[in-house]
Amino acid sequence: MAKKLTVTIQLEMTVPDDWQLADTSEGTPVLQLSDGRYMDIAVEPLFATDPEDMWSSTDDEEVLDEIMEMVESEAVTYEFAAQ
Repeated sequence: MAKKLTVTIQLEMTVPDDWQLADTSEGTPVLQLSDGRYMDIAVEPLFATDPEDMWSSTDDEEVLDEIMEMVESEAVTYEFAAQ
């Protein structure tokens, strides 16, 4: 039997003034960096054999695919705060 898990990630960052918000052709918000590249911030699963040990990502595409198949939806929002 499976159960639902909701994970909410909120970051507050200080970024260069010339970063801008942009949308993909599908309307997904991303960041346009000052060098013309675009950046999206997403979660990456980390693993450890002991919770007190060093955590690391995996290069095993099968494991990553299995985790990503569990994700039913993803929502990331970006907003610049007035200073």
